Amino acid sequence: MSFSLSTTVVSLEGDQLYTFEYAAWVTETSVMLVKVYVELGVIEAIGSMLHQREIARIAQIQRLRQDLGLNLVGAAMVLDMANEIAQLRAQLKAYQSDRSNAL
Repeated sequence: MSFSLSTTVVSLEGDQLYTFEYAAWVTETSVMLVKVYVELGVIEAIGSMLHQREIARIAQIQRLRQDLGLNLVGAAMVLDMANEIAQLRAQLKAYQSDRSNAL
């Protein structure tokens, strides 16, 4: 399947955005599933477009569901917790760096 330039746009912030159709194709899902994920708040859309990070999240959710047998809510929670842990680790590292520089 090939895509025209109309499958991607650049946001006002300069970010590349992709259509639901492209996201479904890349993640081997359906447009309907992408729409369901948006409606449930599992991924965030900008109108009918998605950031690359949201497409990656769809792929991660699909892997968690297929590989570990998690349901949609469980997969979304795992990704949210992993993201929160990464943020906390970054904050801790910055705090430790600031403390060592102050000494």
